[in-house]
Amino acid sequence: MGFKQIKHQLIQCLEQGYVIHEQRGDIDIKNLLAIGEISTNELIEIIKQTRGNEYENSPHHYDSNITVHILKTNCAKEGWYIKWYFNEPDSVFISIHH
Repeated sequence: MGFKQIKHQLIQCLEQGYVIHEQRGDIDIKNLLAIGEISTNELIEIIKQTRGNEYENSPHHYDSNITVHILKTNCAKEGWYIKWYFNEPDSVFISIHH
């Protein structure tokens, strides 16, 4: 799956409410969507502006069969780090912060 397809699938998950947040100890600073500091619509707008050179992926550290997707982008003069994976039909967010 190419970057455009991944981006499209992520936006669809967000629009349809197929969103899960991976449990972690520092969720209050590492996942701004989970704590309500950023809205789904704001996140979608950030994602829409990303380009392929701002994307990378790697295997999940707990399960190498899961591909973790990472966006490192700048939007509204802030750097954003967005890390997630897909667990159909959901997107599972690990990190969303600046």
